[in-house]
Amino acid sequence: METPPHPFIHEVTLTKAQRIRGILLGSVLFPVRIFLVALCFLVIWPIARLRLAGLSEEERSRPVTGWRRWLLHPIVWLLSRATFFVLGFFWVKVKGRRASNKEAPVLVVAPHCGFLDMLVLPPTQLATVVSRSENTSLPVIGALLEFNQAVLVSRKDPQSRKKAVAQLNERLTSNGYWPQMLMFPEGTTTNGKALLKFKPGAFLAGVPVQPVLLRYPNKLNTVCWTFKGQTWLECLWHTTSQLYTNVTVEYLPVYNPSEEEKNDPGLYADNVQKVMAQALGIPATDYVLEGRIPMRKLGGLSLPFESPPRETLSLLNKDGLCSSDVEAALNRMIDRCQSQGQNSKVNVDELMSLLGLKERKTALAICELYSKPQDETVDLRQVYVSVAAISGYVPFKTLLHTAFTLFDAEGKGSLSAEELSGLMAALLGVPQDNTSELYNAASKQDRLTEDDLLQVLTTHPIYQRVTNEYLQPEEASSLLSITALTNGNAVNNNKTITNGNGTLHSKKFD
Repeated sequence: METPPHPFIHEVTLTKAQRIRGILLGSVLFPVRIFLVALCFLVIWPIARLRLAGLSEEERSRPVTGWRRWLLHPIVWLLSRATFFVLGFFWVKVKGRRASNKEAPVLVVAPHCGFLDMLVLPPTQLATVVSRSENTSLPVIGALLEFNQAVLVSRKDPQSRKKAVAQLNERLTSNGYWPQMLMFPEGTTTNGKALLKFKPGAFLAGVPVQPVLLRYPNKLNTVCWTFKGQTWLECLWHTTSQLYTNVTVEYLPVYNPSEEEKNDPGLYADNVQKVMAQALGIPATDYVLEGRIPMRKLGGLSLPFESPPRETLSLLNKDGLCSSDVEAALNRMIDRCQSQGQNSKVNVDELMSLLGLKERKTALAICELYSKPQDETVDLRQVYVSVAAISGYVPFKTLLHTAFTLFDAEGKGSLSAEELSGLMAALLGVPQDNTSELYNAASKQDRLTEDDLLQVLTTHPIYQRVTNEYLQPEEASSLLSITALTNGNAVNNNKTITNGNGTLHSKKFD
């Protein structure tokens, strides 16, 4: 099966002529357009604040009506359209018909390519949005969110998420009492070459939705602002340096969910994603962005695009470690893990010593792969198990037994659901927050043994893919191949490594 394109990277590649043209036009258009946008914002700001001024909390919890609606709404709508007009979006081509609020209480827009996608709001008559509560503190943006009576959610507060879900359900099932809502179900921005897995928020209420396609049919794609690639400032510069930027908003037919989809928001979201992907002519993927890390979803497990253990092997290689050095480091790590039991946290200096590194910055970089930013400690079990899994020095069955023992806190011969999450996080190199599907598939009578887990990981059609596709050590040998060859090692065609002492490290399951 062909691998879908990477959606989280976007670079603007310019020819020499385009670069010169961009500098000449941008030196004039950029400052002029930014000045005009700032002017529009200065006018919008007080008008947006005026809409809810003087209203009580109870009145703010209901849709705005009366003069605040019929007078202020058109003014902000015109100023919003003017803002994008001065940025170079002279024409917004609209295809299809926007459904009424009662026909489709929510509009789902994709692909989500960057902050300039907000230009979809004027064609949708400033439909209500969902936004991070942190954005309310931003100048102008906060006022516009207040004007929009947006549903606010804090990513750091679980209670905030529950409240937001309740608000969404109330509004989407109000039978036209609340204005139409607009949501970007991908939840983050991409380069538009593939659709991410849709989040279920827009589909929780089980009401009809109208898919909306957003396209930028230009020779040069300047609007994308993704996980890697051009910065938001480069995006703004390149876009405003064009004489104009084309955009098309296309309304697809309303999607009415079946009873099965109403009862399963995940299924509903997946099916709408497939409809939109087919209309766009791009793949519908199981890719997501979790904790600011690109992932793909498989059986509830999160598989990172850029594998921490593979990055670790690369860093070890750059620090001068050959294959035998890596194997020795793995032995030191497992000895430390087994002697310390559950208390397996180590700091940067301890990790540096265990790995036999020359540079402290290498140990620090490895810590950052497995820990939160600014945290100079790491769970050694996670480093050992994940690196051993793809290094090929430890047969999979043996490694699983070791990992099972490390995470079986009470030595009872079985894992709890929480302990399974820790084991899978160690195998895959990233936290696993949803291993319930795997636990249910592997456990028998609420008891998960090592043999049960091994059987599921090596025979179950979904989890076998995780083992065969993600935990295969083929790339590890190539990462260390140059160093290995210069140290008297050889790699043969059967994916095995033979070192100078004649030791054979199998790359296959035991």
